[in-house]
Amino acid sequence: MINLQGKKLRGGFTTGAAAAAGALASLYFLYGEKKDKIDFFALDKTPLSIPVKNVESTEFGAKAEVIKNSGDDPDITNGVSIFTEIRILKDTDKIIFKAGVGIGIVTKKGLALEVGEPAINPGPRKLITNLIKPLLKKNTGAEIIISIPAGKELAKKTLNPALGIVGGLSVIGTTGVLRPMSEEGFKNALLPQIDVAKAAGFNTQVFVPGKIGERIAIENGIPKEAIVETSNFIGFMLDAAREKKLSQILLFGHLGKLSKVAAGVFYTHNRIADARMETIAAYAAETGISSINVNKILTANTTEDALTILDEENLTDIVCKKIAKRASERATRYVFNELKIGTVLVTLKGRLLGLDKNAEEILREIKVK
Repeated sequence: MINLQGKKLRGGFTTGAAAAAGALASLYFLYGEKKDKIDFFALDKTPLSIPVKNVESTEFGAKAEVIKNSGDDPDITNGVSIFTEIRILKDTDKIIFKAGVGIGIVTKKGLALEVGEPAINPGPRKLITNLIKPLLKKNTGAEIIISIPAGKELAKKTLNPALGIVGGLSVIGTTGVLRPMSEEGFKNALLPQIDVAKAAGFNTQVFVPGKIGERIAIENGIPKEAIVETSNFIGFMLDAAREKKLSQILLFGHLGKLSKVAAGVFYTHNRIADARMETIAAYAAETGISSINVNKILTANTTEDALTILDEENLTDIVCKKIAKRASERATRYVFNELKIGTVLVTLKGRLLGLDKNAEEILREIKVK
């Protein structure tokens, strides 16, 4: 993969692949062979060669340490130690997975794992099982215990708390291969939020671009369980909501992000598209604001600065209501009119700027729930 500067980016391996290498190294160690590198094929048949830092005996089996290598992907687990212990089980052919230190436990429905299960995703489970099963003796199974000592603190920087994964990180990876700077990987990490909220009974969900929107939504009485973070991928998440047959979506966030949606921008990263000032200026001009103030809005440094101009003209309410209505219309068109969508605009400090009729109706319903 090549980045925007033309540099070839290095790939890496997932936490799941690291655990798989550790499981295999531990099993070899029990069989009398100490390996400092494990070679195997990922689930998509990509060859992987993963160094093993250490392997040692434990009271009930063996444990290997693998250092996570994310390549050029900005992954929070890069350089972190992942420990995998294997314990041989007799008179069974089952492979059992358990959470060690720093691995989370699933506490909410809607994920690929049942409540109470360790957050070791299906991909890593399949990969580990495929690798060790052929090497186990007849009528023998194994208990796999994965630990990431730094996981409890690192998990605070992930979506795990919102997903109901408590106590640590998830062992993730669809195939085992980590593609650098993977936009698809980031988007797919956002998707389980919709399933968790739906499993909690919320077929009407509140989409927030980030933590600012989440905090203010909660302060305004919206249940945390109904809130889904979209990051910059508002269009992607709206498509997912449509596919998952949700009924209503409330877009709730800062004017700077959601004014872009009013302009038809559904991937809101500032390096991709930015129509904030133009949108605010256009709706301000429609209300009859002077050309001098239109120019001031266009040249404002931030949307908060632009708001001071609207405030001076007592036009903030009317302009922001128009922008909210337009954002809802654009978003509804984006999902082919299959969802009812409302929009609420706020400032960084939580000031309510404007909302449309759909938003009023959705707010009444979701707050009652």
